[in-house]
Amino acid sequence: PFFVNRGGLPVDEPTWERMWRHVGRIHPDGDRVAQRIRGAADLPKIPIPSVPVFQPSTPIPERLEAVQRYIRELQYNHTGTQFFEIKKSRPLTGLMDLAKEMTKEALPIKCLEAVILGIYLTNNMTTLDRFPISFKTHFSGNYFRHIVLGVNFGGRYGALGISRREELMYKAPVFRTLSELIFDFEEAYRRCWHTLKKVKLGHCVSHDPHSVEQIEWKRSILDLEKLTREDFRKELERHARDMRLKIGKGTGPPSPTKDRKKDVSSPQRGQASPHRRNSRGDRRPSGEKKPADSKAMPDLNGYQIRV
Repeated sequence: PFFVNRGGLPVDEPTWERMWRHVGRIHPDGDRVAQRIRGAADLPKIPIPSVPVFQPSTPIPERLEAVQRYIRELQYNHTGTQFFEIKKSRPLTGLMDLAKEMTKEALPIKCLEAVILGIYLTNNMTTLDRFPISFKTHFSGNYFRHIVLGVNFGGRYGALGISRREELMYKAPVFRTLSELIFDFEEAYRRCWHTLKKVKLGHCVSHDPHSVEQIEWKRSILDLEKLTREDFRKELERHARDMRLKIGKGTGPPSPTKDRKKDVSSPQRGQASPHRRNSRGDRRPSGEKKPADSKAMPDLNGYQIRV
């Protein structure tokens, strides 16, 4: 039943074909099962989770809880088939288009898809900082990887995501430092008999859904086997400090160059200075002469005109 599109919407052919091929591999009568499901007209309708909509007055913590509820309602994908192909090298705008498709298809997702969906659903929360956190753990001779979306609101850290384990996804933004948040995940892994080996931290993700920037997934790679406990904590706080500095630079006052381009004229350059005449917007085709401006002529005395 989970293969049925919850909204009755058409799924692109490659996605459906992956589903049916998976059925054929794991079920001894897979082909006939797939055909029977395809031709069934009396399948029950699966409820579609509603994408959360917020009022401007809704506090950010409440919005994060609603986003996490929506991610939970999609359910974890236990099928072994990846319904959505996510390439980390894609620009942000492409990943946001994919997240929009996830909300339409309403299919089960895994942790990386939950991170992309979390970014998409929090883009309008401009006071919220989002950054990816990846974990590598060891258990019973095997290595496991997991990723969540770290969030920072008002100096408090938390996380959004999905996992087979309840304690390895959502964290309310109540942690005073980034290290407290990561240590809480480490303790949760310990209760699952996993040993945390590496933590990868990305930088803050842009709130512009049309940005062509790539998400920086692993700005800091922390190997716990090479770091003491105190060094690990210091590296986490250093990364948090770097993110704050980056955000500060991005939201600081505009540079003088930007001011000059808008409405401030330089006291040393006149209206017809060479810098202005050679700018891209004022260039003229070869052979076309610019009419003389009597008001601007006196300002040319101190300059060497380039041809």
